[in-house]
Amino acid sequence: MKQTASKWYATWFDTPYYHILYKNRDNEEAQNFMRQLTDYLNLKPKSHILDVACGRGRHAIYLNKIGYQVTGIDLSQNSIDYAKTFETKGLNFVRHDMCQPMGKTYDAVFNLFTSFGYFEKDDYNINAIKAMKANMKLNACGVIDFLNVHHTLKHLKSHDSKTVDDIEFKIHKWVEDGYIFKRIQFEAEGQDFDFTERLKCIDLELFKSYFKTAGLQIKHVFGNYDLEDFNTETSERLILIFKP
Repeated sequence: MKQTASKWYATWFDTPYYHILYKNRDNEEAQNFMRQLTDYLNLKPKSHILDVACGRGRHAIYLNKIGYQVTGIDLSQNSIDYAKTFETKGLNFVRHDMCQPMGKTYDAVFNLFTSFGYFEKDDYNINAIKAMKANMKLNACGVIDFLNVHHTLKHLKSHDSKTVDDIEFKIHKWVEDGYIFKRIQFEAEGQDFDFTERLKCIDLELFKSYFKTAGLQIKHVFGNYDLEDFNTETSERLILIFKP
């Protein structure tokens, strides 16, 4: 099975194999990040947070556990169906396109763990940021947690393999036309699979241009999940704090 290039994320993220490959993510690190981030933003208990491109909801579920109302949105119906099994009174999940406003506003809007930059055109990236703005209350705060492109490119490993649940994933990464490509090939259940992720190389300067077009202001930039200041050469993450 080979995906089509257009909207690759709509097919790959909706397969069970995507979740198998990435299932061993560091939840302790993610939870520590959420605690530090909400403290830094001074979010009051029961503040309503929108988690944009929430996947299976690991950040949203934890944010709800520490006292916030959370709505998670994602394009993948399979991910939303899974996340819905964790719903509570103050936690709900909805299938929704991140480029479209929700029709209501929130105290904070989060886009976490490089859940951005999938689109082919800058206009779509800008539309996603404009939708985040439309989803924010007047005094709300926004967060985009992206990788630091300069650090990533410096340490890019072209070929790798990873075995999870007896499936060997062969991984090839390269850079082309301003995008980082990640081709993932494997065999499962007697069938060959071939998927390619595509992520735009968005650095701080390009993000600044997106935010200027969207009418948003970047208030601070962090470089890791311990909220240390961003350094172009050494930081692994590019974490943007912004306001209307």
